[in-house]
Amino acid sequence: MFLAQLAKGINSYFKLNEGVAKKMTVKQEWLDCAVEALAHAYVPYSNFPVGACLVTADGKMYQGVNIENASFGLTNCAERTAIFKAISEDERTFQHLVVAGNTEAPISPCGACRQVMAEFFDPQMPVTLVGKDGATKTMTVEALLPYSFTDKDF
Repeated sequence: MFLAQLAKGINSYFKLNEGVAKKMTVKQEWLDCAVEALAHAYVPYSNFPVGACLVTADGKMYQGVNIENASFGLTNCAERTAIFKAISEDERTFQHLVVAGNTEAPISPCGACRQVMAEFFDPQMPVTLVGKDGATKTMTVEALLPYSFTDKDF
């Protein structure tokens, strides 16, 4: 794995809607949590493991992995696994999501995961995406899914 390449936390920048850059330090333990989850992914068809670490407001971490199914439409992504795991344990306030994959560039969440993030996370919550060589990109939920469909739309 590429854990050795991740230095003591990674400084990333993400833009708020107002266009103001805000510095965000991603804790090493959050990065480690997401990267370590890769080993638990169930990916017999694609061999494309993804790991996630969802951090609650009080610092509790929930790991998630992608879980494939022979009927590909029933596959669940790592991001949604972590979110649903936390929600099922009555967590409702979150501070950060880290998603790791064995991709060249930082991994990108699918559209379904972005919509679920919009449902449960504050639009300004940071999401850090990690690639196999430790490259990261941090952005807000709103930047990942601008103009999302939420309960405010009906």
